[in-house]
Parts: sequence; structure tokens; C-alpha cells
Amino acid sequence: MLRRSSPCRFLRDDSGAGTGFGLFITFTGFVMGGLALDVSNAISARTQLQIAADAAAHAALYTRDKSRKDGDSEQQARIAALDVGELNMRSAVYGTVLADQNIEFGRWDQSTRTFTPQSGARGAVRVSTQRRVDNDNGVRTFLLRLTGLEAWSITTPSVFITYQPACLREGFVAEGRVDIQSNNTFRSGFCVHSNDHVSLNQNNVFEPGTIVSMPDLEALDMPSSGYEKNEGLELALRAGTMDIRILRELDDIIAGLENGDPDYLPDYITSTIPVTTVHTQNKALDLTASDLQPGRIHVIECTSNNGNIAMPGDTDLSEMVIVTNCPLKLGQNSNLRNMVLATTNTSDTSISGASNAIFGDENDCGKGGAKVITKGGMRFAARLTMHGSQLIAATDIQFAAQGAGVKGASLVAGGEIDGTSNMDMGLCGEGMDDGFYASYFRLAD
Repeated sequence: MLRRSSPCRFLRDDSGAGTGFGLFITFTGFVMGGLALDVSNAISARTQLQIAADAAAHAALYTRDKSRKDGDSEQQARIAALDVGELNMRSAVYGTVLADQNIEFGRWDQSTRTFTPQSGARGAVRVSTQRRVDNDNGVRTFLLRLTGLEAWSITTPSVFITYQPACLREGFVAEGRVDIQSNNTFRSGFCVHSNDHVSLNQNNVFEPGTIVSMPDLEALDMPSSGYEKNEGLELALRAGTMDIRILRELDDIIAGLENGDPDYLPDYITSTIPVTTVHTQNKALDLTASDLQPGRIHVIECTSNNGNIAMPGDTDLSEMVIVTNCPLKLGQNSNLRNMVLATTNTSDTSISGASNAIFGDENDCGKGGAKVITKGGMRFAARLTMHGSQLIAATDIQFAAQGAGVKGASLVAGGEIDGTSNMDMGLCGEGMDDGFYASYFRLAD
């Protein structure tokens, strides 16, 4: 016979008690999973937007730099940025992620980490990609729409800036070997870089803050006692390669100088109409300061294979541009200040100098430096001296003992740099005044 349960027994019965708790856990799990899905979807969308913004900003600044000679370079840059934005996030799928008004050129202040829009600026760009509710392309939610939040609004800015690697502002930079031999002093901040390897002997001093870099540090060529006999070298070593972009722009620079392009001319040039000299003989054209006019562009053409330019000793030139296809030799104690010298000659000694060739004014890093460019090589005798000056050669740069650049020197070679011994090279800190540089691009810190 069945017996009915009493009320007390019913109250004591705990069978099925876990069902309610299980339902609570299940509901909580669904809620947490839904929130996680919404948040992860927003993070994924933000990452995608950031990638698109970074790519578009880089394209804008790169295009602006490459088309700087064109009057509509800013518009070309905007078009490039919009095209890259579309490639990364198609409007047919994501709506309008990047619009023209979201691309701003301006200035970047590294000290305050702030971007300031400025009309006509070339040094920085800010690009903002967005998926916003008020733009009808917000990032849709799943669970949170039950609370009234149907979509996230996400905006991702990206700031790209132009910069110059420290080694290219002041230092030795070469595609080939950099040979610096013995008894040299490199002051704090100076840089020695080779895309091949660095070779040195002993009794060199590298002050703290000096950089010596190459792709493979194992390729460093030095005696077995190298670290002991080269003070500071071990701390100065860095591994890395460098794209020496300025070497690919030599033709444009030389043509710009010859044609009076203001993008390349220094501010002391008062007339863009060149003074042309044609040298037809198979011998040297003796060139003195009295043959040249300050403030002018001098174009000297050698029509003979053996034609060349010779400057006598103690020649002092300043405030002019000389462009030539001739090889040129500087006499002893020649001084080139506040000027540009460029040649398309491709010989190994397209620019050469007797002892004590001086480039620039000894003025504690003030203006007055010389810029010397060649499609060939350079070779100088002892006591090459540089003050805030820049030498760029498509092939090798060689100079004998006792080179001095205590207040600013930039040597860039498509071949090797051979500086032998007894050099003393230092840093101005801000690079060469009005030097020739190719832009590099990076995200603002």
C-alpha cells in the first residue's frame, strides 16, 4: 500500500535542487559568452581599422614626398591614401571607412607627442579610419543590442612622420666596406655603418653613444686583440642594414641643381639662370674664384674625354653652385664654404683634392657647410677637414691620414669608405644645414 508523504517530508526532500543553480550557471555562461563575443568583435574591428589607417597614412606621406615637385602633390597623396584604404577595407563591405576630410597634413611635435594640422606641410600626416553609428557602418553587436547598444562606434587615428636615420645625418655610411684603421677618435653620437662590414685595426677610441653597425657583427674585421685595443668598440656595436635611399636620388638632385629647381637650391642662390661654360680642350680648365660669381649656378661642360677642372691651391669658394660633367681636382689648402659642388663624372677620382682640403666654416656647427656630390668616386690626400659638410659618392670615398670632422661630417658612399688613420670625427647633433636627404617614414612614437 502506498503511503502519502507528509508535508514535513516534502520539505526535507532535496531531489532536483541543482536544476535551478544549473539554469543560473547556464544563463550566466550565455551572457558572458555574448559579452566576450561583442568585445572580441570590437577589438578585431579596431585592429582591422588600425591596419588600414597605418597603411593609408604611409601611402599618403610616401606619395607626397615622391611627387613633391608637382603642384598637386597633396591631392595625389590623398588619392593614394583613399585607394589604399579601399584596398584594405572595401566600402561595399564596410561602408565609408576613410574619407578625404580624414586625411590631414601637418607637423608632429616629438616632445609633446602632438600633431598640429598645417596647410602645405610635408613632414607628417594624420589619417583616421572609422566605423561609426552616425556613418551607418558601426560594428554591430550581438548580446548588447538587447540593452539598446546595437553597434559600436570606433575611430582609429594613425600619424606617420618623415625622419632621417642618425647615421645619415652625421657619420660614415657605405654600401661596401668601411675601413677606419688605427688611432682614430669618434666622438659621442657619431655613427659608422656599412651594409657589408667594418674593418679596423687598433688604438681607436669610440666614446659612449657612438654607433658602429653592420648586418652581421661576426663580419667585423679587426685584430684578435680588437676589443682591448679599441676603447668603447664593444658597446658601440649594433647589427642592422640600411636602405641608403639618397644614392638613388643623385640624378634628380644634380638635374635639379642644374635646372634651378628651388627644391634643391640653397637660399644663397639669387638667380636660377645658370652661367654656362663649355670646355673643349684635352687639358685642365684652371678655375679660380675670380672666374665664378657668388649667388649663381655655374654649369661647366667638358666636351673632351680628357677635359677636367683644376682649382689652384688656396682657392676659397663660397655661396655658389657648380654643376659639371668634368672630373675636378682641388689644389692644396682649398676651402669650399656654403656651396654645392656636383659632377656626373663616373671616374674613381671624379672629385679629388691635394692635402688640407677644407669643407665648411669652422663655426661651431653654424651654417656654412659644403655639399659635394658625384656619380663617381672621391679621393683626398692627408688632412681632409670637414665642418658641417656632406660628401656623397656613387662609388668610393677615400682620404688619407689625419681627417678631421670634429664639428659635423656626413660621408655617404655607394662603394667603400677608406679613411685610414688619425681621424677625429664628432657630432653637431642636428645634422648638416640644408643637406641633401631622402625621406624615411615611420609611425610617430
